[in-house]
Amino acid sequence: MTENLKIGDTAPDFSLPATGTASGEPSLSLSAFKGRKLVIFFYPKDNTPGCTTESLEFTAAAKDFDKANTAIVGVSADSLKKHDNFIAKHQLSMPLISDEDHVLLNAFGVWVEKSMYGKKFMGIERATYLISQDGKILQIWRKVKVKGHVEAVLAAAQS
Repeated sequence: MTENLKIGDTAPDFSLPATGTASGEPSLSLSAFKGRKLVIFFYPKDNTPGCTTESLEFTAAAKDFDKANTAIVGVSADSLKKHDNFIAKHQLSMPLISDEDHVLLNAFGVWVEKSMYGKKFMGIERATYLISQDGKILQIWRKVKVKGHVEAVLAAAQS
């Protein structure tokens, strides 16, 4: 329930089901990326306009992130089945973590109260974290606007 992670903090560890593995297996963890930088982007929902654009832009830049020794992982509260459909529909290149119990969302402080048309509800704040090879937070983007975001994350990963 860390809400105020800061640059330099150790990223919360996780082990959660992700696409591309046997379903239900806690299959992706922070330690799987040791020795590489990691971009974790949190997004509200599969197959919505902003989330689709963001995922497609990360996919388009995947080779550049790879050259910068940086892996990319997307996280939402959608099920693995929804993630699999999202990946197939848009040929996404990165694994997507299913966090239906909000474990990682709470650990990174992105499961927040939101407001739309005067109604308050809990949801995922679009946010991205860049994590170093040794698990430290290098950069944080909160309340992300999709336009130009992937370029900014890539520039940070390359530096």
